[in-house]
Amino acid sequence: MLRDDINNAVKEAMKAREERKLSTLRMVNSTIKNADIEARGQGKPPLSDAELLAVFQKMIKQRQEAVELYEKGGRAELAAQEREEIAVISAYLPKQMSEDDVKKAIAAIIAETGAAGMKDMGKVIAALKTKYAGQMDFAKASGLVKAALTG
Repeated sequence: MLRDDINNAVKEAMKAREERKLSTLRMVNSTIKNADIEARGQGKPPLSDAELLAVFQKMIKQRQEAVELYEKGGRAELAAQEREEIAVISAYLPKQMSEDDVKKAIAAIIAETGAAGMKDMGKVIAALKTKYAGQMDFAKASGLVKAALTG
């Protein structure tokens, strides 16, 4: 589903002559193909939409780090280019949950899994990733899970 959306967007970007969007979408397609090849090498099927969302989040995080570095280096034009790429990739992610919603989801998962302490943190994070893939920043969520479990 997600792959089809991206391929259709590539065609539309070509017709509209949107160079930045086109190059970003081609890069996304390339990253997906590389991830599929890597999965196939490990005997796994092509990535699911949920796994693709994780790949997209990783791509966005890389670009956010690049923006910081470019701004520190005084390269505003390169930082702007990275921001444009972030915007294109973000369009394929589901709406991000608010911090309150993330806290509620964590509380629900902790209750659901019966997690009692830090030893259960991995179980809680795994359940969150399964249920809310692409909807939250798991780096921030892990800190919230840790706080909830140490309570």
